[in-house]
Amino acid sequence: MHIEIWSVGKENESFIEEGIRYYFQKIKPYNTIELVLLQTPKKMATTDVERTKLQEEELLLKKLSPHHYLVLLDERGKLLSSVQWSQQFQQCMNQGVKTMVLLIGGAFGVTDNIRRRANQCWSLSNLVFPHQLVRLIATEQTYRALSILNNSPYHHV
Repeated sequence: MHIEIWSVGKENESFIEEGIRYYFQKIKPYNTIELVLLQTPKKMATTDVERTKLQEEELLLKKLSPHHYLVLLDERGKLLSSVQWSQQFQQCMNQGVKTMVLLIGGAFGVTDNIRRRANQCWSLSNLVFPHQLVRLIATEQTYRALSILNNSPYHHV
């Protein structure tokens, strides 16, 4: 199963990028993974929250394919432990999911259409984090999940 982390927003700060590269290298023996940054065109930039969310929805729906298993990362989603996170990965692999997309929406969240399109909605924490940090946390938790599934000593129970 290929994993893609999609994030609406700007490029990563260098320290975030370094952390993501670090975990991508660790994930490499287990799985393929990539980070996809999605930016709305500057000419479409607006301060209207609903219009911004609709523009991001359009961008996301164009990119989504039927074979994508969409997991929305959202503070209102289901809280999972690292072991439960790994079990969700295993279930997707068992179901033959080709591509799992972990979606980090824009600054104002996502539309109800995107929420309905999501196969699952997960929360990383009750806390709210900056989007760039969520990219790094999602990458680390993906590595942790794969290491749990592969009996690596990384995750200490």
